[in-house]
Amino acid sequence: MFKHALLESVKAWVGDPTQGALPMHARVQRAIRQLILDGALDVGRPLPSSRALAKSLEVSRDTVESAYSQLHSEGFIERRVGSGSFVSERVQRLPGRSRSRRSSVEDKTALRLSRRGNAIFQSGGVRDFLTPRPFAPGVPETRSFPLQTWERLERQVLKEYDTLALLHSPPQGMEPLRRAIAAYVNLERGARATPENVLVLTSSQQALALCSTVLLDAGDRIFIEDPVYHGASKAFGAAGLECVPVPLDADGLRAEYLAEVNKMPGEGPKAVFLTPSHQFPTGATLSLDRRLAVIEWARQRQGWIIEDDYDSEFHYAGKPTACVQGLDPNERTIYIGTFTKSLFPGLRIGYMVLPSQLVAPMTVARTLLDGHSAPIPQLTLARFIEGGHFGAHVRTMRAVYAERRDVLARLVRQHLAEFVEPQVPRGGMQMPCVFTRDTPEREAVESARRVGIDLLGLSTLYTSNKHKGGFLMGFAAHAPHELDVAVKKLSNVLRTLHH
Repeated sequence: MFKHALLESVKAWVGDPTQGALPMHARVQRAIRQLILDGALDVGRPLPSSRALAKSLEVSRDTVESAYSQLHSEGFIERRVGSGSFVSERVQRLPGRSRSRRSSVEDKTALRLSRRGNAIFQSGGVRDFLTPRPFAPGVPETRSFPLQTWERLERQVLKEYDTLALLHSPPQGMEPLRRAIAAYVNLERGARATPENVLVLTSSQQALALCSTVLLDAGDRIFIEDPVYHGASKAFGAAGLECVPVPLDADGLRAEYLAEVNKMPGEGPKAVFLTPSHQFPTGATLSLDRRLAVIEWARQRQGWIIEDDYDSEFHYAGKPTACVQGLDPNERTIYIGTFTKSLFPGLRIGYMVLPSQLVAPMTVARTLLDGHSAPIPQLTLARFIEGGHFGAHVRTMRAVYAERRDVLARLVRQHLAEFVEPQVPRGGMQMPCVFTRDTPEREAVESARRVGIDLLGLSTLYTSNKHKGGFLMGFAAHAPHELDVAVKKLSNVLRTLHH
């Protein structure tokens, strides 16, 4: 019979609520299998008779017989007529068996990754804010989304396409969506796009990963804004690229630095990453003369411009500036867009507008990542755009977000004035706040997180040290009264840090 400790282990496994979806015989089988894998049951060790174990576990004998039969078929135990069941000699060959749990943990800490894998792991990846807690940047308001309209359009798609909608999408994306995206960015962003040079993806992060690996080699240099969107810098770092920071001012990236760096010894950067509509995180808009200067740099150096237009739909003063891609006659600009911010994060649809010569290489590279995006959401989104629903939703949310931005600015000045100065953006979904006194940024972010508030520290977005600490406050996902409660809570957090 099992020793008491072993029997209790099996009972604990069988009674674990997390295993509740498994039938009883599977729970018994997996419990015994785990004891064998852990080395708690040695080779040749006899198992209790099915009758005795069934009595101890208060289950039927058929349940234990089924568990033993499965263990026998998997090779974990041997069954001898007239003698009973024993742990099979074959389990001696199982890797890692009989080591203590401590040594297996030590083995894991000694895991060797590639340089690239280690860089990715050490960077921490890109953490999405999974729930819309106050001030999480980049999170849209989803409670106002016209879900009934979306459902109606999805039903139309299923009725028209039937089971064809259940098949693979072409890796470049469904043609109706590529057509709708091209028409939209041409009209609203001044782009020069055709359905043939649109590549539908799952996210702008996927687009950045593709640009990093298809356009550049490990060791190549790339210009980035300073501060910069953390998802971009981490994608470039993971690909082994050397990021060259370019300072900003009120008119965006200081384009003259591009030419100056190229005069220095060594090979100059081969690409530049921009967020020209609303610079992340400062909110600055890149001026026209600097856009033209970047385009000229790319022409002269045969470099690439990677333009991330992540939330350009949300501008609150005047007309938005046309995108860089539409101004570039040389086909050196890759335009990245996403519907994660303008619609809802769960949609998982982004896109690139590519120079014609990059469409085939990028599409082939995309097949190595995830193959394709799901057809049903693509076809539904195409109808959502073509039917005017996308434009209407954006106009509605633009007014909502503008009000929330103004409310947040007022609340920050009212309740946080002794700690931070808000830098009210002309567009976007988040507002930078810079510390006006010596506040420990990391402690402030961590203390806020513990009370249910998500802030993004500004220091983590800078490559240089020439900046003041602070944090980014997303305002899109919360109504004015919710912002009021959260700002007062944050005020208490900061006040506690200073006392």
